[in-house]
Amino acid sequence: MRILYIAEIVGKAGIFALKQGLPELKRRYTPDFIIAGADGATGGNGLGRNHAIYLRKLGVHVLTMGECSFYKKDLVENIEKMYHVLRPSNLNADAPGYGSRVYKIGDRKIAVAVLLGQSGFLRTHGDNPVTFLPILAERLKQETPFIVVDFHAQTSAEKKTLFAVADGLCSAVVGSHSRVQTADETILPGRTAVLTDAGRTGSIDSVGGNDAQTCINEYLTGIPDWAHEAWDRLEVQGAIIETDEKGKAVDIARVRLPIKQEKET
Repeated sequence: MRILYIAEIVGKAGIFALKQGLPELKRRYTPDFIIAGADGATGGNGLGRNHAIYLRKLGVHVLTMGECSFYKKDLVENIEKMYHVLRPSNLNADAPGYGSRVYKIGDRKIAVAVLLGQSGFLRTHGDNPVTFLPILAERLKQETPFIVVDFHAQTSAEKKTLFAVADGLCSAVVGSHSRVQTADETILPGRTAVLTDAGRTGSIDSVGGNDAQTCINEYLTGIPDWAHEAWDRLEVQGAIIETDEKGKAVDIARVRLPIKQEKET
């Protein structure tokens, strides 16, 4: 199976970049299944209901979330009905929505799950992902050997630790949240593909897809501000993962596709 993971979409610029670039990515990689990080798709923080629907129409099979899962009220009110949107599975059991699901691809099935890290998140807290993952993977393995986990975490140390735990339990674990693509894609001894961070989809000349000057002003003044998205040098980033028929990873490669089109008017 060939799985395309689209790195975190940041704002309208990221949505525009994905709209322009996804047809080329499909032609280039012929993926069987497409996952996209959408924790910052609406205004750089969270995901609105309309954007969730639009991204699905563009051809993304599953949208993964992180600590911003419940930032947009209209998504919270509808997330139970939106089977293609996944919030972290290690949140409180009373949290709305789904943390993992099994999806059909022809006569095969693929399981997708999201885990939230514990370091650095002040407003959203999850159970320990190190103890949560083996139980989750064992449950999903009852339905399919193809298991992909989006680990939305702040620190590379926590991501690397979870990778070691996940080796042999999942087809792939892709790190998200930092919005900076790392160059450490590899297949671990147990045939699990990992990448510390897939990067971002949106402006590359920016601070995590957001306007640099807004971020500079926030550091200079100490006054919190919702950063404004940037539109300079758009790019779709991510990873392409290939597995054998038993769900074991055989290849992982980073994806970077520059988008030359101008901003929509």
